[in-house]
Amino acid sequence: MATLPTREDVLDAAARIKGHVAKTPVLKSSRLDELVGANIIIKAECLQETGSFKLRGAFNRLLQLTPATRANGIVAFSSGNHAQGIARAAKALGIQATIVMPQQAPRNKIERVIADGAELRLYDPVSEDREIIARRLADERNAVLVPSYDDPYIIVGQGTCGVEFAEQLDAAGDRLEHLICCTGGGGLMSGLILAMQRPGLAFWTAEPAGHDDWAQSLQQNGRVENAPGTRSICDAILTPSPGVLPWQIASGHLAGGLVVEDDHIRSAMRVAFDMLKLVVEPGGAAALAAALFALPEAAKGTTIGVVVSGGNVDANLFAETLRANHS
Repeated sequence: MATLPTREDVLDAAARIKGHVAKTPVLKSSRLDELVGANIIIKAECLQETGSFKLRGAFNRLLQLTPATRANGIVAFSSGNHAQGIARAAKALGIQATIVMPQQAPRNKIERVIADGAELRLYDPVSEDREIIARRLADERNAVLVPSYDDPYIIVGQGTCGVEFAEQLDAAGDRLEHLICCTGGGGLMSGLILAMQRPGLAFWTAEPAGHDDWAQSLQQNGRVENAPGTRSICDAILTPSPGVLPWQIASGHLAGGLVVEDDHIRSAMRVAFDMLKLVVEPGGAAALAAALFALPEAAKGTTIGVVVSGGNVDANLFAETLRANHS
């Protein structure tokens, strides 16, 4: 793809991956609407196969590999959800996958990658660079490197979530005025913008405090890196800075960046379970947390789309989060 991807590329991707991914539901709750003070419409990507939207981009990328490149396998690097998407798509297409993951990645994510037959290379984030490791492995094996967000094929694959969401909204007679999405590297957000951009729809990023590189970048009108050593429970969206390509696509179309604390995210996980009966991981709950705790006044009383992007939460962490509401 020689130029920036377009909406037509997203529509092509939607046709390409049809039958390989699930159509995830759109959910509403009058209790949630009352709590937020707005009409909230949830796109539940946590119910996608492998537990996140990442399967969309994985299939779109791998389905376009030639037989010759498939034979040499693929290499990817990920904190977990991209890893699971790549491993599952590779298994379905008969491609050998090698995944570079941090040693402290949630155990459930590591186990599912192994279960889908991928080779695992764990690394220490303090002393090693995952991209350097992945590139070296790809070069040694003449394999294709599949990034998690800085890739046009991945971005338009993630954008199929937006195509599907827009169709569901149209069928229900709903029209969004705002859309909030968690943002790490920005592959999902940039794909949503390609798919859903129109006059009257404002897009907002959602990030944990201390890892709010998109919010800071928007304020400074250029890509900003997070300070070294920042921590959050949102393992799925802790990227060092906005991706180069996602920033090029999304930055000019964003209304702003919403920032929430980890305690807000824990509360959002409890709300999702209580009001929507959804199991949501911390990063996947960031957009809902932003709607609950950081919603701009201008968005009150409007119709807001919230993408709940993933549900691959460690069982112990989830149980502790739910119990905290009763302590």
